Amino acid sequence: MTATLPDWLSGIPAEQPHALAFATVSGAHLYGFPSQDSDVDLRGVHMLPLEEIVGLRTGQETVTRSWVRHGVEVDLVTHDLAKFCRMLLRRNGYVLEQLLSPLVVATSPVHEELVAAAPGCLTRNHAHHYQGFARTQWRLFERSGELKPLLYTFRVLLTGIHLMRVGDLVADLTRLEGGPPYLADLIAAKRSAEHGMLPADAPDRVRLEQDVTRLRDTLQEAMDSSALPEEPAAGEVLHDLVVRVRLGGR
Repeated sequence: MTATLPDWLSGIPAEQPHALAFATVSGAHLYGFPSQDSDVDLRGVHMLPLEEIVGLRTGQETVTRSWVRHGVEVDLVTHDLAKFCRMLLRRNGYVLEQLLSPLVVATSPVHEELVAAAPGCLTRNHAHHYQGFARTQWRLFERSGELKPLLYTFRVLLTGIHLMRVGDLVADLTRLEGGPPYLADLIAAKRSAEHGMLPADAPDRVRLEQDVTRLRDTLQEAMDSSALPEEPAAGEVLHDLVVRVRLGGR
């Protein structure tokens, strides 16, 4: 589905204390199942000036803010460029999804270089990220009965399977294949409330668990046969980018 985002989002990057290399929208809007009352999750990279890196008073590597604007809750998290690059070189699918999000609020030449380096960050071991995320979300669904963590469970498993098979990162559940036939109905139900419960006409817990288990097994099989490398190849490229930006050669 196409996410509808408020026009005023584009003004937020200029309000931040440091220049942003990029800001994108993550969360339910990126994953293809925003609700009428969903908040907006802004994620990105800020660039600390040299004096806040080499001096005695160092700047924040991670900035987190939440506020309400025009009745919409905004959740902003940005990481300094060097920290973000270190995270990219780990098996962290979350930051890769933020970097490659098509919902771009602010961009720059640094963002373009990061996107170009992203394929060199992909590894077979990113499957572990999606396996762990799925386990966490499934446990949350079991405790709460809410629809949101169930959709997250399916989303991360299908994203991981697609990544292992194709080598391409797709975070939008509505664009991923291989899920159970009732997913479209669950997505439609989620649009009415961010924290709504599993609909009464949804499949029972036994069926849901069977389908989640099947996808977990499929992800493991896809990882075992994946052509993706064991280790990232973009380390030197990202190191060079950080040095150039730090020294003002961006």
